[in-house]
Amino acid sequence: MKILVINGPNINMLGIREPDIYGKATYNDLVELIKGEAEKLGVEVEFFQSNHEGALVDCIQGAYKLIDGIVINPAAYTHTSVALLDAVKAVGIPTVEVHISDPDQRDEFRKISFIRQACVNTIKGHGFEGYLEAMRFLCQK
Repeated sequence: MKILVINGPNINMLGIREPDIYGKATYNDLVELIKGEAEKLGVEVEFFQSNHEGALVDCIQGAYKLIDGIVINPAAYTHTSVALLDAVKAVGIPTVEVHISDPDQRDEFRKISFIRQACVNTIKGHGFEGYLEAMRFLCQK
């Protein structure tokens, strides 16, 4: 099984960006944690992070027929991007939406998720552990 982990804007700034919300661990710490879980699960994992919506869409489209599951934290694009929703719908790959914090406990606008309707599950507010939960969920599908 191949899982693609996609992270949207500002996730590369983990450890610096609002540590009271996102913690002090870095993006590299997250990648290493996910690699360890992938090894335990016996799955291949690929990573992609971009601050650009079109690059995220291109990545999702490029996964077609090559990837078995997607874990995506669209970050700010969660609340704005119909393009990401359409890309996930187009490829038909089981996708889990993940958020480090719980957007429903934050600003009102963060309660909206366009991509959610194309996802098989949403995990929010579990920190980095949410990514691991998403991978385990996909492995059980």
